[in-house]
Amino acid sequence: MYAAVTAEDERARRAGPERDGPRPGAPGGPGGPGGPVTNVATGGQVAPLRRVVPPDVLAVGAGPISQARIQRIAKLGRVRDVIAVAGGAVQLQGRSVNALAVDPSTFRSWTPPATARANDLWAALAADRFVVSSAAAEQLRLSKGFPYPVVGRTMPNLMMGGSGALGLPGIDMLLHRKTGSSIGLVPNIAVLVNAPGVAPATTAKAVGRILGPGANVVNLHEQRFQSPANGSYLDLYKNAAKSCPGLSWTVLAAIGQVESDHGRNAGRSSAGALGPMQFMPATWKSYGVDGDGDGKADIMNPYDAIPAAARYLCDHGAAGGGRRLYKAVWHYNHADWYVQKVLNLARAYQARFR
Repeated sequence: MYAAVTAEDERARRAGPERDGPRPGAPGGPGGPGGPVTNVATGGQVAPLRRVVPPDVLAVGAGPISQARIQRIAKLGRVRDVIAVAGGAVQLQGRSVNALAVDPSTFRSWTPPATARANDLWAALAADRFVVSSAAAEQLRLSKGFPYPVVGRTMPNLMMGGSGALGLPGIDMLLHRKTGSSIGLVPNIAVLVNAPGVAPATTAKAVGRILGPGANVVNLHEQRFQSPANGSYLDLYKNAAKSCPGLSWTVLAAIGQVESDHGRNAGRSSAGALGPMQFMPATWKSYGVDGDGDGKADIMNPYDAIPAAARYLCDHGAAGGGRRLYKAVWHYNHADWYVQKVLNLARAYQARFR
């Protein structure tokens, strides 16, 4: 995602700071009107998960992103949350690894649901251990609880605190923001953006225009990044299906693909349906679910919408399988072609993920 660069290297490379506004005072501090999404905890403690924020866009700047630019991103249409973090490439086990330096109490909300809820992982990060992606843990043969030299501007020996899905392409390591500062990671080098209700590609283009040449802007809903095989949606489908014993997660995945292509087209339909599972607002009033525990049921949030779809299907008999499943899917969208398409896709998912 970005080159092996530390703050010291960056100062040597750039002629001077950006001129369009002051930088945030705290390296890696969050930006945007939403601010932190959980209470910040210190001293090795981590705040409980308060919200889950699905990231739509990841942008990595050519250098530190100014607060003025972060605020411009936060003011884009439909943008709900923005967080800015420090980052850079470090050496781990002789390999270059892209790392972000974060506040664990805040950043956990931006990770896939299973990772966000893993309290031990975030407590380890708060205790100044490092966390890696599951793929990096396997490829680098890392073991939880063992110390490893992490090479940046300095070379501390850090304990591995655990691993999990990070959900960010090219990012394989998380450090505590204080550690990131001490080893020279670049402050506010990256931003994550949550913008429900607008095409992610539109947001990505707008962010790219704000950050200018040299920035790397990724639409996290592109097929290669956000699919049941590769993203948090798979976790959501599987977890939601558990609320309705007898309902296969593959049916939810099939509906998610047909309705919004797993969140890529979650805007209002010609009929007025909204969100990743395309609920009509009137139906949502009866079946909406607060899946992420933030105190509200949000039709645009997949962490709420997918459990709501499971609830709707279950109430219409989907757990019974066979003809009852057929009728339940028909109630979701009153068309036999739709039911056949969903069930065929569900069978394809079942064959693929055996």
